[in-house]
Amino acid sequence: MKVLLLKDPKDKDSGPDPYIKELGSYSLEATLIPVLSFEFTSLDSLFEKLSHPECYGGLVFTSPRALEAIKICLKEKSKKEMEEIGLVPQGEKAGNAEKLAEYICSREKPNSSALLFPCGALKREVLPTVLREKGIPLESLTVYQTAQHPDLQESLSSYFSQQGIPASVVFFSPSGVKFCLQHIQKLSGDLINQIKFAAIGPSTAEALRGAGIAVSCTAGSPTAQDLAAAIHTALHSCSVPQ
Repeated sequence: MKVLLLKDPKDKDSGPDPYIKELGSYSLEATLIPVLSFEFTSLDSLFEKLSHPECYGGLVFTSPRALEAIKICLKEKSKKEMEEIGLVPQGEKAGNAEKLAEYICSREKPNSSALLFPCGALKREVLPTVLREKGIPLESLTVYQTAQHPDLQESLSSYFSQQGIPASVVFFSPSGVKFCLQHIQKLSGDLINQIKFAAIGPSTAEALRGAGIAVSCTAGSPTAQDLAAAIHTALHSCSVPQ
């Protein structure tokens, strides 16, 4: 059975994409189609803030692109050197903004040094709202803009014409739902009900439901292993969609 993954492929230098690998272990044939393109912004401001680490109690990341912006600013630093100056991740297993906010609140004291939050223009307000209510200062800085990948429509059309209707389509962000869903509905036509729609997390699942799509499964945590297991179960189950 075929699975369409609406995400960027993993960097080739770091080995095979884990999602394709994990789905393959269930004999599922996965294909990746990039959905989003990004433009970095305010990097001078970010660098200026990073140059004064004494002003902040820590950094908060909720997307790989925000981390990429940091790496651009610190491009002379290797991973080891970055860890040596204090960029050691904590709370990486939170999985969503709500749980990350809980984790931060359990560790930070009200009115302590501000946390620096490099983020995208389309960020959700869950994390800033919860921390503000708890008196934990958070300084947000938009460091990238999100847009539709220029090849998205052509890539989707090519996939459906060559591969047919996939058994499952997986969305990895609310932005992916915004940019892809209408194309997929058009390409699938009357056969769209054959597709099991999957989401990497609750906010993406919420976006799908808001667009009128029944979500067959959501990964228990945003990992390749949990997503592959959830899709495998959904494809072999007759249960009512979530």
